[in-house]
Amino acid sequence: MSFELNASMMCVNFGNLEKEVHELNAGGIDSFHIDIMDGRYVPNFAMSLNDMAYIASATSKPMDVHLMIEHPNNNIHLFTDKLRKGDTVYIHPEAEYHPSTTLQKIINAGLTPGIAINPGTSVETVIEMLRIVEKVLVMTVNPGNAGQMYMPYVGEKIEKLLQLKDKMGFKLYWDGACSKEKIIEFAPKGMDGFVLGTTLLFGKKKPYGDILQDIRKLKFD
Repeated sequence: MSFELNASMMCVNFGNLEKEVHELNAGGIDSFHIDIMDGRYVPNFAMSLNDMAYIASATSKPMDVHLMIEHPNNNIHLFTDKLRKGDTVYIHPEAEYHPSTTLQKIINAGLTPGIAINPGTSVETVIEMLRIVEKVLVMTVNPGNAGQMYMPYVGEKIEKLLQLKDKMGFKLYWDGACSKEKIIEFAPKGMDGFVLGTTLLFGKKKPYGDILQDIRKLKFD
């Protein structure tokens, strides 16, 4: 069974970012997930443009940039100019007056367009954007902080999206409180990838490569 494992870089040890990136690379991570927060759309500040640019320079692996900021259209060029062709940029539809315009700018820059769906956002309110994007990031916790608890009602929304993804041509990714149990449950249903944070990857006093190998060896019914 094939699915991607993406590292939530806001959870790394920033005291030695170069070492963290190297060890994740060597351990077999599939992509680097970069959370950008502005303290307005979410009640937290997180990674910066400089963090994103450094990580992009330190690895050839894909970048998945998750913009948790108000009106990303105003400054989207600051991100697209520092990324490589094919990297992904996710926006939150609620954060923009005309999200399709922002998504088109991402496409025009040669990047992969995506939307992130909050726990309280219904599939029905973003259905038209599913025709534009190539990736959908389902938030199973409220955005803004690591280490939150999984919200069970999101499972029903994931089931709806799994039924739509092949017809509408997008890939589906899990973000928030990702445990082995959730991978075992949802990977066989068609989830394309999982963002790994403090629940499963970081702060475990175990090499990243060993953790990632253990996940890829999970037994599925």
